[in-house]
Order: sequence, then structure tokens, then C-alpha cells
Amino acid sequence: MRRRHALRKWIVLAAFLSAACGGTAPEPSSRPLRILVSNDDGLDAPGILALADALLPFGTVTVAAPRQPRSGASHGVTTDRPIAVLESERQGVTWFSIDALPATVVRLALEKLLPERPDLVVSGINWGENLGTVTFYSATVGAAREAALLGLPAIAVNLAGGKGMDYAAAAGILADIVRALGRNGIAKGTFLNVNIPNLPKESIRGVRITRQDTRAPIDLFEKTVTPEGATEYKPSWKHLEPAGEDTDIWAVRNGYVSVSVFGIDQSAATDPRVLKRL
Repeated sequence: MRRRHALRKWIVLAAFLSAACGGTAPEPSSRPLRILVSNDDGLDAPGILALADALLPFGTVTVAAPRQPRSGASHGVTTDRPIAVLESERQGVTWFSIDALPATVVRLALEKLLPERPDLVVSGINWGENLGTVTFYSATVGAAREAALLGLPAIAVNLAGGKGMDYAAAAGILADIVRALGRNGIAKGTFLNVNIPNLPKESIRGVRITRQDTRAPIDLFEKTVTPEGATEYKPSWKHLEPAGEDTDIWAVRNGYVSVSVFGIDQSAATDPRVLKRL
């Protein structure tokens, strides 16, 4: 009975998710999906392995990822040198190891490495949450944004850090979201940022459509002096308390999967009177 109730909850929330994301209603797929999977944690990160496995039932999965971890690279691109690419196969899935920043990895895969455009690009599963304004620094988000710039449906997916992180469970939740969205569930000019609490799947309270908490996190710089006398500062940060129950930070802190719809257009206002002094 409990399992049936949980399934009904996911179905209801998934239908709401599709409507809230601005796409058309999900439709039965007439053909398997072609999915490109990328990340910023590197080719051998556990998150990307779990994600590729979970998405394989939807159709054809291709993995293109940076050769080394590139966390925090934001939407940086590699333009200063030739880019080395190594191709391999793992259990019938093509994997590209690319010596570049994540946004460039996605662009190169889409422009040169894939035989045809995918139906969906998914970046992750990132180690650690990407919430609030931290998303501006995230290369996981940057990789998804790069795909959206080219007009492709894209999702960035992140799992809150901590002990006992279950990437397989998180990948299963992302697969539920992909299934609910269908082929046309993400409106053009947008992409999704998904954050999953570090909880057992049965303990997750549901899915919430959230807004990005726009307050800057608290940056911390711990000062130390080395034995040689050099001054060093160890950087770290923490979020403020959530700004409201509709924010991404609140949702994850309270056991919900947060789904934020991000736009490509960064214009803050369309009314020309806002800049009437110029």
C-alpha cells in the first residue's frame, strides 16, 4: 500500500512538473530518445555512471565528459589549445573523454562527435547541490545551458553532498522526471536545474517547482600562515537561511526535489523606461 501511494504521489507531481515547466503535455514517444550525458566531475565520477545507466532504457545514450574534474568552471570555454578526445565503449555505450571545460565538451559533442542531434542533454549527477546564486559558478549548470543555447532540451542534476550519497536512487528520480516530461516537456529558451536531497528515495517528500534564491551565499576565507611564512586563505561558503518556501534552497532543506526553470534570456526587464536615463 505504501509503495502504491508513493507511486501515485510521483505521478501527480510529475504531471504538475510538466505543466509548470512551460512545455507541451507529454506525449507517447514514437521513437527512442537520443540522450547526451555530460558532467563537470569528470569521466569516472560515480554520478555520471549512475545517470547513464538510468537513462539507457529511454533509448540511445552517449556520454561526453571532461577528462578531469572541472567543478566551479561555470560557463567557461576552452579556446587556448587543441582539444584531445579519446573514444571508448562501455557495455554498448559510447564514451568520449574530452580534455576541455564542460561547456566546450557539450558543444564539441553536439557539433562534431555525435552523428545526429540528441533529443535531450543531461548534465550530472553533480556531487553536491547547486542552489541559489551558486548556480552561476556551476559547470554542471553551464554544460546544460550550453545545450539550451543550441535549442536543445537540457537538464542539470545535482545530489546534495553528505554521507551515504546514493547516486543510483538520484538517477532513478531524474529518470522519473524525464519520463514525466516526455519529448516536449521543456520549453525552448529554458532548461532545468534539478537538486535532489541526500535522503533515501522513500523519505523524499515530493517534487517542487522552485524559484532561484537570488541572495549571494556567505563567503568564508580562513587565514593561515605556512611554516615558510606565506599567508594563505582557504575559501569556503555557506548558504543563508532560505528566503521563502518557494525557493530552491528551502525545498532541498525540507526534503523535496527542487526543479527550477532557468532561462537563456538574462534581460532583467523589457520595459525601455527602466533605462530612460541613458
